[in-house]
Amino acid sequence: MAFRLVVASRNAHKIREIKQLTAHLPLEVVGVAELGEVPPVEEDGDTFRANAEKKAVQTARFLGEWVLADDSGLEVDALGGAPGVHSARFSGEGRGDVANNELLLEKLGDLPLSQRGAQFRCVIALASPRGEVQFSEGICRGVIGFAPKGSNGFGYDPLFIVPEQGCTFAELSSEEKNRISHRSRAMQGMLRILERLCQTQA
Repeated sequence: MAFRLVVASRNAHKIREIKQLTAHLPLEVVGVAELGEVPPVEEDGDTFRANAEKKAVQTARFLGEWVLADDSGLEVDALGGAPGVHSARFSGEGRGDVANNELLLEKLGDLPLSQRGAQFRCVIALASPRGEVQFSEGICRGVIGFAPKGSNGFGYDPLFIVPEQGCTFAELSSEEKNRISHRSRAMQGMLRILERLCQTQA
């Protein structure tokens, strides 16, 4: 029998990815937007782990349910790890993906590809209704291209080139991206935790 796992996100792309990655488990995955008035959690931590934990714990305690939350973003070597936890609002609150990508390209200027190294990092937190937390982390290395390419994905995907694939995240199908992405790698560790949880809840 499936039990409900709430994803503390209103990002439809992210929820779809998590549903695809957990499709083999007896879980009913729902986003907080489907549950009515769930208060938003301010992401004011200075690390992905701190933000993921805060979102998972506060939402789990409010709902009295198991909650999965993640925080992820882009860390660019030449920018000292920026935009990092500010990835979604790099160009300003509510400016959106296109503005964020334009600012990133502006900051990197004409740096050669060899100096445009970057990584996507994802930290996933799973909180019990009592607020106990378990974590998993995933990283995907790549380089930042000189112009957006591809129409799949979201965020910085059109600029993030995976050298082994020879293309950007946005040029990959969702299935291909799910095999190698930072969220997929973090979810591989989290899936082992969820599999044990499903056994105990059965």
